[in-house]
Amino acid sequence: MVAKLLMHFLVALSAVIVVAGLAYVYVMPPESMRVNRDGVPYFTPPVVNPITGEAIPVEQLVRHYRGDRQ
Repeated sequence: MVAKLLMHFLVALSAVIVVAGLAYVYVMPPESMRVNRDGVPYFTPPVVNPITGEAIPVEQLVRHYRGDRQ
């Protein structure tokens, strides 16, 4: 009887810790979850190439101005 009660308590405590951890990361995300290694924010919309008019990812623009080879 006591073992079953302790097991229920452990499961409930684990669930509370997991939900609290996920809520904390959702409300106050770490800096590494906001930007990639180049400093470009995630979920940034593509930009328009003024010469061709096509949409290109911001990451490609950053690599171009840094001088990286593709």
